Amino acid sequence: MTTTTAGSGRRTVQRPGDRIFTGSTLAAGALILVILAGVAVFLLTNAWPAVAADPADVPGGNGVIAYTVPLVFGTLLGASLALLMAAPLAVAIALFISHYAPRRLASLLGYVVDLLAAVPSIIYGLWGFTVLAPKTVGLSVWLEEHLGFLPFFSGPASSTGRTMLTVGIVLGVMILPIITAVSREVFLQTPRLHEEAALALGATRWEMIRMTVLPFGKPGVISASMLGLGRALGETMAVAIVLSASPGLMSLNLISSSNPSTVAANIALQFPESSGLAVNTLIFTGLVLFAITLAVNMLARWIIARRAEFSGAN
Repeated sequence: MTTTTAGSGRRTVQRPGDRIFTGSTLAAGALILVILAGVAVFLLTNAWPAVAADPADVPGGNGVIAYTVPLVFGTLLGASLALLMAAPLAVAIALFISHYAPRRLASLLGYVVDLLAAVPSIIYGLWGFTVLAPKTVGLSVWLEEHLGFLPFFSGPASSTGRTMLTVGIVLGVMILPIITAVSREVFLQTPRLHEEAALALGATRWEMIRMTVLPFGKPGVISASMLGLGRALGETMAVAIVLSASPGLMSLNLISSSNPSTVAANIALQFPESSGLAVNTLIFTGLVLFAITLAVNMLARWIIARRAEFSGAN
């Protein structure tokens, strides 16, 4: 394969290494799509018997939709709570690392943040169960006494701390490194001329960040938050260890001992003892979670693509 150089009329021969690299990357991209399609086909095939079955035969006796909706509700509630806690803190940490901390301290903090992302989820779950849950009992009692008029804290407060509030905190700690790392890299890509121009006009460091860094990094922060949300939606073991779940329950109460379960945790807990139609029902819930996570990640990639169209100043 040859290409013509504009204005010179000369032809540049593409090297064999370039062709091999191009072909291998194309094959790798196609392989990802094939695997994704295969997973979707597997889930659809194995979930269909639960959809077509008599509702009375499905676990719970009310059909597959009635079985799935409370699990989806619990999944979205826990993930949203985690994102609400983690996103503002992650942005603050990223700004400190990128624009406030001395270089050596920034490098150390960046390393620690990346290290937190590598901690297995089972460790977070054990920490949440043994350390965090007992310490949230007092907080839950205080929330019930002072904010019990809100549906989130109506109580009665759990005596063990294994509540949706604890799960939200654990998931928030888990997704904090992801949002922080991506936001930090986005903030560091802010055009230097923009920052210098703001400082030259007399802006303080915070005013410079507010006028240049945050507007420039807003799409990146949103995409990082969406990636963190996708991570929280699919978390399994940490939720299964910490949460005291009540199957089929839909409640906004965050401090009660009766909590809605999540899709991933329910699959992990129920699958070993399930058979027949019960397995198909669990696979259907997995299909729903697959669709939700895929939609979240596609939205994040769309935001990143829009961000890439902005060239900025160099």
